[in-house]
Amino acid sequence: MRVKEDQKFRNLFWILDGKRQLATKSIAPGHRVYDEIVRQIKGEEYRIWNPYRSKLAAAIYKGLKNFPFRRGTKVLYLGIASGTTASHVSDVIEDDGIIFGVEIAHRVLRDLLRVAEVRRNIVPIMESARRPQSYSWIVSEVDVVYEDVAQPDQASILVKNADIFLRKGGVAMIAVKASSIDVTLPPKKVYRLVEKEVTSTGRYKLLETVDLSPYDPKHAMMVFRKL
Repeated sequence: MRVKEDQKFRNLFWILDGKRQLATKSIAPGHRVYDEIVRQIKGEEYRIWNPYRSKLAAAIYKGLKNFPFRRGTKVLYLGIASGTTASHVSDVIEDDGIIFGVEIAHRVLRDLLRVAEVRRNIVPIMESARRPQSYSWIVSEVDVVYEDVAQPDQASILVKNADIFLRKGGVAMIAVKASSIDVTLPPKKVYRLVEKEVTSTGRYKLLETVDLSPYDPKHAMMVFRKL
C-alpha cells in the first residue's frame, strides 16, 4: 500500500492499494466522522474520501479543475450538515484555516458539534443560509463560499452570501441538485439557469461545471470566481 499526493492539489492524497482511492491526512487521528475507512501509512492516518458520500469528492473524481482549498484557507460552508465533506476540507486547510459552517437543522447540527469538538477549525453556526446578516458578526471575509443547500433558491442563497463574505478573486462553489430547482427540466438546462442567475449579476464568472454522475445523478458542481 502506497500513498501519493495529488499532482495538482496540495493536501489531497491517493491511496494506491490495488485501486486508487482519494484521501486526506487526518488532523484528528483516532476520530472518525462517518465510519470512513482509515489507513495507517508510515505513522500517518489517512481518511478515505468516499465520492458516494461527498459531492466534493465526486467532483474531484470527475476531473474538477478548480480546488480552492489549501492550508490556511478560510471557508464559509452553507449547509454543512453533520460535517462529512467539511471534515475532509478541515484536513486540507489544517489548523491555520477555518470553516464557518452554517446549518439550520438541529439534529444534524448536534452531530456537527461533536465533530467540531476535535476539529477546532470548524465553527458551527445554527442559522438559515438565507439570512447571512444574522451571522455577519461571526463570519469574517473568506476565500471560498461552498454551498450544498438543496433548495429551489440555492443560486440566490449563494450570491447573497458571496456578495457579503467572499473576497474579490475568491471562489464560490455550489452543489446543484437539479430536481430541487425544477423537476420538470433536464438537469443540463437547470445548470444553465443557475449559471445565468449567478453570472447575470456581473460579479461572478463561471469557471467550470462538473456533472457528478454516476456518484450523484442529476447533480453538478459549479465553480465561480468573484470579479
